[in-house]
Amino acid sequence: MSVEPADWDDPDVQRLTAAQQAELRVRYDGAGEPGTPPSAADVSVVLLARDPDGTPVGCGALRALESGVAEVKRMYVVPAARGRGVSRRVLAALETAAAGRGWTTLRLETGPRQPEAIGLYESAGYRPIPAFGRYVDDPDAGCSLYYERVLGGPGGDVVGWPHER
Repeated sequence: MSVEPADWDDPDVQRLTAAQQAELRVRYDGAGEPGTPPSAADVSVVLLARDPDGTPVGCGALRALESGVAEVKRMYVVPAARGRGVSRRVLAALETAAAGRGWTTLRLETGPRQPEAIGLYESAGYRPIPAFGRYVDDPDAGCSLYYERVLGGPGGDVVGWPHER
């Protein structure tokens, strides 16, 4: 499997993010996402995971929030590829990309009906935090869960890497 940079508007990325949103609408009884949806104008990093045959199997993105801080967006793995470590590889690559850009903190929003995501983030060292940014005053974000992981060290290395257990 490879994890490589892509453009937000890449057709494979758009198919995966649309599938992610469709799955979430089912899990949350048709509710849309809280916060501001990501776009090509505000997403700085997009990564696409592919099987050895080139089939797109997962994605993730980063959106800058403030100095040193970015938000993880659109983490998704197709159902057929789940349980193979794809999400861990994408998250690790996002963290490396963040550190390379000088971002020392990653934040994210997820929901209580996404136990797989919660498990991934907690096992990767993300800790619960209060709502941040535009989620603070968003009435649709009431049931959301928020997480943060502080990255960094000399040279921007990702320190305390818990993913490889």
